[in-house]
Amino acid sequence: MKVILWILRVAVGLLFIFSGLVKANDPLGLTYKMNEFFEVWGMSFMLNYSLGLSVCMIAFEIIAGFAMIVGNYFRLYVTLMLLLNIFFTFLTGYALYSGKIKECGCFGDCIKISNTATFYKDIALTAAVLFMWIFRYRVFPIFNKSAINFTIVLLGAFLAIGSQWWVLHHLPYHDCLPYKVGNNIWEKMKPEPWATEAEFVTTFVYEKNGVKQEFTPENYPWKDPSWKFVSRESVEVKPATGQSEIHDFSLTDEDGDDITEDVLTAKGYVYIWFIREPTKAHLDNMDKIKALAKTAAERKIPFYVACSAGRDICETYQEAWNMKDIPFLIIDGTVSKTVMRTNPGLMLLRDGVVQNKWSYKDYPADIAQ
Repeated sequence: MKVILWILRVAVGLLFIFSGLVKANDPLGLTYKMNEFFEVWGMSFMLNYSLGLSVCMIAFEIIAGFAMIVGNYFRLYVTLMLLLNIFFTFLTGYALYSGKIKECGCFGDCIKISNTATFYKDIALTAAVLFMWIFRYRVFPIFNKSAINFTIVLLGAFLAIGSQWWVLHHLPYHDCLPYKVGNNIWEKMKPEPWATEAEFVTTFVYEKNGVKQEFTPENYPWKDPSWKFVSRESVEVKPATGQSEIHDFSLTDEDGDDITEDVLTAKGYVYIWFIREPTKAHLDNMDKIKALAKTAAERKIPFYVACSAGRDICETYQEAWNMKDIPFLIIDGTVSKTVMRTNPGLMLLRDGVVQNKWSYKDYPADIAQ
């Protein structure tokens, strides 16, 4: 029994630490996933708290993982982990069987696994934690000195909180999204030559004399008024293949014209300063970004502002920030969140390929040569 408990506590602890660190690379990714659940459940009032919940959940995963292995306050942490796993199992089960959530985001954007695999993973993990909870009184700390055990867990807490603080003010350590450095955005917007569309089978359910019957689109009784329509269901039988990674990236100029291709296929360097929700934007180093824009203009390097707000709002801030000479383009807010995790942030393209990305804390000292 002792050996089994040791294996389980180390395995579960490492899994929690790994899961937490993967998500700590991009806390906003989990925030947006939480928002997706809240919107589906009609809990829009929770949107203001999703970032805080995301940071706390990630931190707890990492801290609990260390505590599980070290054995410090094991009874407390194994109880909390059991409750959390039951909740996770509910979430992944809902995502799987409701079909309303495409991906659960349990391991962030860097490691994507299907809702089915995630659900069964959570069932197995819940069973393992339940086993440890049942025998929780047989687990003891690694070290006899509680100060050592406490210090190890405390270091885990610093890691959990510090890493997230850094990412939220800068950018993810490892970018796993389609707009990462090295990608050609325009090319990512094109499907592969061998791409195929998803295939669906549609079933109609009609009722007659209290008896329900399924029909296909070819034989449903649309001409017979004695049959009453009940429901319609479409099931994907063959997934799409080779589709473009980027679907909705679009830049619109002040005249309402789509100039996405012009910007993304331009030769040489191109700067794009992404800013969403101007009222909430961090204006640190504003003088630096203006100096970069001025130098870029002097060297004939295109510099754009991609703003995620209404045209009137963008023009208001364009004037307030004294940036009238810089083209303000309109971009969808959801797309902007994916392109640039900080608000605002700067991207450098060269021949359409992403060369670098900077948060508002890390703008470069000089223009690219």
